[in-house]
Amino acid sequence: MGLGGCIILIAVGAILTFATDWDMEGVNLDLVGVIFMIVGLIGVTVFSSIYRRRRVVVPPAAGVVDDPAAHQRHDGYNGGYGV
Repeated sequence: MGLGGCIILIAVGAILTFATDWDMEGVNLDLVGVIFMIVGLIGVTVFSSIYRRRRVVVPPAAGVVDDPAAHQRHDGYNGGYGV
């Protein structure tokens, strides 16, 4: 479940808890709304912790080797062809 799904769960739970006055026999809509909001908050925290862990940049283990011979120009003027 992505971040959008978690936010939708929180919104639906808030609507069921605070904005409705329906009475269903055998179902407590206030409790269902609170459960939706809790599940949505847990989803947001799990998603953000996974997203934060994925964005960690690990430095390279070995140093970068720069070969100066690979950067020399061979155009005939710098000791290149025929000189």
